[in-house]
Amino acid sequence: MCSPRPRGWSPDEPARGQAALALTLTLTFADGTGWEKTRRLPEPSAHEDDLRTVAYQLMDAAGLQRARLAGLALKGDDLVDAGRVAQQISLDRARESRLVAEDAMDRVRRKFGPGAVGPAAAMPARRAS
Repeated sequence: MCSPRPRGWSPDEPARGQAALALTLTLTFADGTGWEKTRRLPEPSAHEDDLRTVAYQLMDAAGLQRARLAGLALKGDDLVDAGRVAQQISLDRARESRLVAEDAMDRVRRKFGPGAVGPAAAMPARRAS
């Protein structure tokens, strides 16, 4: 089972063993007004791919075009113990491959530290010797 991504998660923080049933996006605009929307997941999930998809759906629902944002918060709601979440068998090979890779990255982060794995573009450049 992969590690979950709880509220306030960043790639540099360890996972806390929780899965979300919903995500809430809160936007604060420069004029002081706010917007908040919650979207429920079909089932509790701690997988980056599932959470990212719902986060993108929430951003699309906000319909932002040229808004001036002063703040943005994304939080997991209705958190449950990740150990109690059923793992569903999928016939989607691409999704299964992403989940296996996510689990491997979590193991590397636990062993070598939070900065051990990340996007290639964010890694420091090394010169060939």
